[in-house]
Amino acid sequence: MAQPDKKFFENLSGTGKAIAVLTSGGDAQGMNAAVRAVVRMGIYVGAKVYLVHEGYQGMVDGGHNIIEVSWESVSSILQVGGTVIGSARCKAFRSHEGRLQAAYNLIKCGITNLCVIGGDGSLTGANLFREEWSGLLEELVKGGKIERGTAQKYTHINIVGMVGSIDNDFCGTDMTIGTDSALHRIIEVVDAIMTTAQSHQRTFVLEVMGRHCGYLALVSALACGADWVFIPECPPQEGWEDQMCTKLSENRAQKKRLNIIIVSEGAIDTHNNPITSEKVKDLVVSCLGFDTRVTILGHVQRGGTPSAFDRILASRMGVEAVLALLEATPDTPACVVSLCGNQAVRLPLMECVQMTQEVQKAMDERRFEDAVRLRGRSFENNLNTYKLLSHKKSVSELPKSNFNVAVLNVGAPAAGMNGAVRSAVRVGITEGHKMFAVNDGFEGFAKGQIKEIQWGDVGGWTGQGGSLLGTKRTLPAKYLKQIADQIRTHNISALLIIGGFEAYLGLLELSVAREKYQELCIPMVMVPATVSNNVPGSDFSIGADTALNTITDTCDRIKLSASGTKRRVFIIETMGGFCGYLANMGALASGADAAYVFEEPFDIRDLQANVEHLTEKMKTGIQRGLVLRNENCNENYTTDFIYQLYSEEGKGVFDCRKNVLGHMQQGGAPSPFDRNFGTKISAKAIQWISRKLKENYRQDEGRVFANAEDTVCLLGMHRRNLHFQPVVQLKAETDFEHRIPKEQWWLKMRPLMKILAKYKTSYDVSDSGQLEHVRRPRGQTDTGPI
Repeated sequence: MAQPDKKFFENLSGTGKAIAVLTSGGDAQGMNAAVRAVVRMGIYVGAKVYLVHEGYQGMVDGGHNIIEVSWESVSSILQVGGTVIGSARCKAFRSHEGRLQAAYNLIKCGITNLCVIGGDGSLTGANLFREEWSGLLEELVKGGKIERGTAQKYTHINIVGMVGSIDNDFCGTDMTIGTDSALHRIIEVVDAIMTTAQSHQRTFVLEVMGRHCGYLALVSALACGADWVFIPECPPQEGWEDQMCTKLSENRAQKKRLNIIIVSEGAIDTHNNPITSEKVKDLVVSCLGFDTRVTILGHVQRGGTPSAFDRILASRMGVEAVLALLEATPDTPACVVSLCGNQAVRLPLMECVQMTQEVQKAMDERRFEDAVRLRGRSFENNLNTYKLLSHKKSVSELPKSNFNVAVLNVGAPAAGMNGAVRSAVRVGITEGHKMFAVNDGFEGFAKGQIKEIQWGDVGGWTGQGGSLLGTKRTLPAKYLKQIADQIRTHNISALLIIGGFEAYLGLLELSVAREKYQELCIPMVMVPATVSNNVPGSDFSIGADTALNTITDTCDRIKLSASGTKRRVFIIETMGGFCGYLANMGALASGADAAYVFEEPFDIRDLQANVEHLTEKMKTGIQRGLVLRNENCNENYTTDFIYQLYSEEGKGVFDCRKNVLGHMQQGGAPSPFDRNFGTKISAKAIQWISRKLKENYRQDEGRVFANAEDTVCLLGMHRRNLHFQPVVQLKAETDFEHRIPKEQWWLKMRPLMKILAKYKTSYDVSDSGQLEHVRRPRGQTDTGPI
């Protein structure tokens, strides 16, 4: 494996330093992944690392609550929910005497670097501790508890925070640790409830957590297509009772068999009076007489294993926290490690805390529009998209565009495609267009498998896996004349294609064919949807998150099977074609020892080094290994070859098993991320189509004519924003032979995966976050995290 980079160790040596990590406040799934990352990165750079058990209480009590740990101490905690080092509310730390005792306990261990994983209260307490530090040391000197020389040696303490909160209520970060996992729990329950609700024509009122923040309620409502949602930031207008009951009764009249209402536990009306789930139920029963049940999810949302997203997020934040501590000076303010788009950044802790408190102040003062705005553009977009998709306007209220827009799926099926189609259809109808569904991709298009699709036709689609429209990998080149004929026959004015690399290639073929077929001179846009995440122009594709969770869940189960039979190494093959995204990120999320990908060539020496690494690992207390291999990473070093090599070289030390995950990665219900990403990106694509239709409508000819290259685009997420990019311009960024982008952001995660698996490797610190100031409300990306 690669040797340590000299510059890396010179700049980031932790020699002589001690780092402590604690979890405080409410627990959240993914906290253990963050603890593991801090411990292993700390040890990697040569620092001593301590775990503080039971949060601030453990820091105040000291003794066996503060213990130095080794690499192996945090083995097998990545997939565990909650926090294995414990968390507790601590009154003592709020007092001066408690903080004085905590300072003494840290000094005894030589700890002057503290990583706190918790909510805004926990982080505010840490900042106060930092500000008081020199005064506390002076008191300890005067009290004879420590020597003057000791106080001079430990003159300041560095604080770095990570936000662990399922509510996603902290300003400055798109996503807090635990939120995605909580959404998984909610969506699992909603999906289960939908079947029983449909069976009995019931109305279900679900209460989810969020005393001060409606994020969980809002995003889960968006993900499951709930009929109504109550959140504290946006109380319903006066007369909401009648409006809600009217909508529910209309649903029944249209033969919709279930109604779902989601209530955030902190929901209020415009006068700041609470709206409880029981109140909503009583209202539905008294006004409509519907069979209505209440389900309060409670602490189920905090439980269970962390999602792949939370494991990767927490691991990245943990590594970034150690870098921030090593780079801190006495003048560096306490910072919090945050997520912006797909980048880890550092923000001043107290600026974020103050902004978080501003949201609550706005709600208390009934400035609800300000509260939504302060939550950030991501939250605002979620709310606007939900309103757009859930409240059907009457025919008289709709604009009349006279445009027909067709939607089709192309390529392999990907979880989340159906949610994207639903969003496109409903937004299109809201914009006044007639929406047409094309079955079976370009092949179905050529055969005329096209029909108009209505608002109600896509009800309940968000939770469905696969592609309900049908999808094929066939490219349009051999069907161009038939497709042009169908466009003319159905008077189609614009095209939305939801699919993977074949959709991208198909769009390129259609743009070239415009010279020959005028019918193709219409706005066309593609939304990336493929488990492989290999479409150029986008960091994420619909379906990749669901596939990643499938891989992670499978790896968890496989690791459990190894706990009964010691010294076993598993070789697991993932999908992705030549793109190693699933293998690499799956390895990071499951704590694998190695991941073989096409983008990073390897040879027999690397394979031998991995075998030796695992042989050494078996001598420790961790007697199992996990290796992921991307299906096309190397034509000669196949899964069978690697399995046989490991079996032979590990003989007498460990035995091997192999597992090819195959098409199970494409199946299953879509994850919350994929449901919401697909919903929002499709809505944006249709709004783009509406603009292009107006710009390119020729009044004199009475038709749309669009032949500029910016009218054939791919809508992708890059860094922090959604971008429409002409597909012609993306050709230069594409490796067509291997069907991958020439540059891929996730390759920067490779060293992180290796470091956490105990390999020596270089780490480019230029990619880590430098301290930034909060210049914007939280989550101001075009899409937000999900």
